Amino acid sequence: MSLTHIDQHGKASMVDVSAKEITLREARAYGRINMSASTLRQIENNQLKKYPWRG
Repeated sequence: MSLTHIDQHGKASMVDVSAKEITLREARAYGRINMSASTLRQIENNQLKKYPWRG
């Protein structure tokens, strides 16, 4: 299978899709986040800095 937006060297390029018919699409995503109970408490209490590794 070949992709229209990937050249023979694997480089991505833009593809003109202006002539394509409009279609209705739906996407679903699922995920899971694992963290310690203390981290969850800090988030719930707004006590966790946005970037704790930046000081």
